[in-house]
Amino acid sequence: MPKAIHVLAFANMQILDVTGPLQVFASANDLARQRGLPTPYAPSVIASEGGAVMSSAGLAVLAEPLPTAPSDTLIIAGGWGIYPAAEDAPLVHWVREHAAGCRRVASVCTGAFLLAASGWLDGRRVVTHWTRCEQLAQQHPRLRVEANPIFINDGPVWTSAGVTAGIDLALAMVEEDLGRDIALDVARHLVVFLKRPGGQSQFSVTLSLQHQGNRFDELHAWIAENLMCDLGIPTLAEQAGMSERSFIRHYRADTGQTPARAIELIRVETARRLLSDTGLPVKRIAANCGFGSEETLRRSFLRAIGVTPQAYRERFSVSAADHAAS
Repeated sequence: MPKAIHVLAFANMQILDVTGPLQVFASANDLARQRGLPTPYAPSVIASEGGAVMSSAGLAVLAEPLPTAPSDTLIIAGGWGIYPAAEDAPLVHWVREHAAGCRRVASVCTGAFLLAASGWLDGRRVVTHWTRCEQLAQQHPRLRVEANPIFINDGPVWTSAGVTAGIDLALAMVEEDLGRDIALDVARHLVVFLKRPGGQSQFSVTLSLQHQGNRFDELHAWIAENLMCDLGIPTLAEQAGMSERSFIRHYRADTGQTPARAIELIRVETARRLLSDTGLPVKRIAANCGFGSEETLRRSFLRAIGVTPQAYRERFSVSAADHAAS
């Protein structure tokens, strides 16, 4: 029998959180049929009352009512509507009870908030969209929230980062079910990576420094414009108008980073922009960003975003995109 894959939708959900995983499973079905194999999946969208469910993109999807029979896989979409959904007591109760009968349960993007409200994420490693990791950790302190992974598989529970990461998650499920060959063929068909290099921080390497109303925002802007200058503690403390001891204490408390780590992240962020937007040699970029050497830039890039500067440029530079389109 095909495995029942249920994607839970709600008003104002993000459409790609629903359609991305669905297309992965549908493509796996297509490939299986082409090879004369049994259809592996029965994917469908479900919602509290069934019927048309409007997404934040203005496109409605037709959903079935919440099933009473167990699902093989329950996937909870994300989107702006997740917050009222996570406060919908009957829906939270249904997720809690229904998930107990599933082989695996998952969330895409901010769908983690509803899954967390059900208690299924307590004590587990989880991820969500990088802009909501801190919020998720504050609201649900029993979770071990990680900001960088594209997706995390912790036992029968899976969580993914923002939006398109739901495709990565679904591909990993297909690989677990049907093997690497079919999963790779699905990825090729969809023109995506089977295993995307790096983590979600490659799209915003300084996410850990971005806090609303942070007293050090102006200092960060100054650092970004003076990367080749002396950026030792005395200089930074003077720029912030603090004593060195007070600066070190308050900076770590406000940003969660040491000043040295923050400077490294800002340098990497600047290098990332130069790699994608200019044709400057990597050695020149390293010097302009204050790294001192190309090898230092390479090590910092690997630490921060999990890929080399050259690999990043090949995937994200404007010239690379132009070449691919020509």
